Amino acid sequence: MIEFVRNVRLWFAPEQVRTEGSTPDYRFSLANERTFLAWLRTALALIGGGFAVDQFLPELRWAWRAGLSLALLAAGVLCSLRAVNHWVRCERAMRRGEDLPASRFPALLSVVIAVVAVAMVLVVLFRKAG
Repeated sequence: MIEFVRNVRLWFAPEQVRTEGSTPDYRFSLANERTFLAWLRTALALIGGGFAVDQFLPELRWAWRAGLSLALLAAGVLCSLRAVNHWVRCERAMRRGEDLPASRFPALLSVVIAVVAVAMVLVVLFRKAG
């Protein structure tokens, strides 16, 4: 937990990352930044999907609509927070010459998206049948 709090501080003071280790090849830092931006695009897409479910499926029962929307919105929030935390952790690891950090978050995010997608398939199938 202490390491996480330290990482959160680095989110807002990334220049402090430079005090650790040595400067890695800039290509690696830029690749880390591109990965960060890809995670942010994913977060924005999830948030947009959450709003789309809420706005464009008014005939869907409120509980289903709210549940699907909130699942997508929560995944977007978690994805954006994970993006910055992963960026800091990778940058620190590269500067220290350590292995890049492993994460279960991609698998968790995939499962959440798959569950929402299956629920949406069921909604579409039962809406057409009804």
